[in-house]
Amino acid sequence: MGNLKLGRYSLVISFVLLGLVIVLFVGLPVFKLVFGSDPALVWENLLDERVLGSIWLTFYTALIATAVGFLFGVPLAYLLARYDFPGKGLLEGLVNLPIVIPHTAAGIALLFVFGRNFALGGAFENIGISFVDSKAGIVIAMMFVSIPFLIESAKEGFKKADIRLDNVARSLGASPWQVFRMVTFPLAWQSIFSGCLLMWARGISEFGAVIILTYHPSIAPVLVFERLQTHGLAATAPIAGILVVISLLVFVVMRKMLAKKTKYD
Repeated sequence: MGNLKLGRYSLVISFVLLGLVIVLFVGLPVFKLVFGSDPALVWENLLDERVLGSIWLTFYTALIATAVGFLFGVPLAYLLARYDFPGKGLLEGLVNLPIVIPHTAAGIALLFVFGRNFALGGAFENIGISFVDSKAGIVIAMMFVSIPFLIESAKEGFKKADIRLDNVARSLGASPWQVFRMVTFPLAWQSIFSGCLLMWARGISEFGAVIILTYHPSIAPVLVFERLQTHGLAATAPIAGILVVISLLVFVVMRKMLAKKTKYD
């Protein structure tokens, strides 16, 4: 019995030590970024309208990208989870492709489709929508690189939802839309919400695709890069720290909301 306990605790202790390496690896740079800046510079940046405007633009456009991704991505996730069809594997690979594409390459690819000199971009230009150097460009760049997180999470949620409950609802006279709205979606909503949160967070952090498509107006990651080039590391760190703190606070609040909702379901 003693050997069993010793073996169990040795496993836990080993894993704690190994896990601590990752905690320190992630935590130390973030701690240094947030608390290592001159408080006067932090306060100065908090009063800088351009800094606050870029942070607001980042959160706002990431939210729009997530909303559009939700509208089009959740139906696709449902189809991928519930149906088998020719080419399904290829389609799943295509949907996940933005995860592995270098994001500067993703920006160039988007430019070849939504640029002013190309068919689709030109068609949008004719109705007054430009994707180059505009908020719309930021949204599609964020959406392109982050939509796989929402689709994959939603797909797993739909897979876990018991299809027998759908069949019961159908047998009681519910239409397919009613079944989806009242049975399937509520069962999968936690995974969908988690996917939305991941997509939003990934959109906030995007840089490569956005800077290719839309340098101005500048989102926070682009502004950080610009200030680094022109003012150096010391002047840039407070902006990055402010962005990290705000992102962390919003992320924690959203997670708490999800956990609270789960507790009372």
